[in-house]
Amino acid sequence: MSGTPSTRERLIATAARLFQERGYAATGLNDVLAQAGAPKGSLYHHFPDGKEGLAVAAALMAGERFLATIHKDAGDSADSADMLIRFAGRLAGWLEQSGFRLGCPVATLTLEQAAVSQNLATTFSAVFSSWQDALAQRLQSDGIGAARSQELAQLALSAIEGSLILARAQRSIAPLTQTAETLAGIFASEAGASPA
Repeated sequence: MSGTPSTRERLIATAARLFQERGYAATGLNDVLAQAGAPKGSLYHHFPDGKEGLAVAAALMAGERFLATIHKDAGDSADSADMLIRFAGRLAGWLEQSGFRLGCPVATLTLEQAAVSQNLATTFSAVFSSWQDALAQRLQSDGIGAARSQELAQLALSAIEGSLILARAQRSIAPLTQTAETLAGIFASEAGASPA
């Protein structure tokens, strides 16, 4: 079996990158086809519902990749505070490498399309929930209760998403690293206050 991605995989990966960089409205299907090196008829063959179906698949793929990164950093870290610093550092590196063009892989799509398409809104909600759940699981492993872990994970996710926007606007990773340090302090304090 070769490692060459299928036409469908190439379409999804290309769309995910273009949606992240340009947004939904500014990404034309012809651009996706051209950059994916796919024949014209292939898009509707693989995605009968067109651009929206492609956007759902792209958001799910991007969400899974981001989730895998969260799980990796959670597994490689001593505690949730360390995990957050490690994860933010990785995000900061990606942001700098992209010239501050690429932030969260689904934020641009969400801002543009969540109010327009219920199908996409449901997809985005599921992606963000999976990230929040992964953060909450890491917090629980530090002895923080389930309900409080969900609250802290939502706070962290919201703060990181916001700091990514600020970092792009300022063309600086400082908002992201400062937010991560503050959140790490909260995580450490909460874990220390929890009964062993």
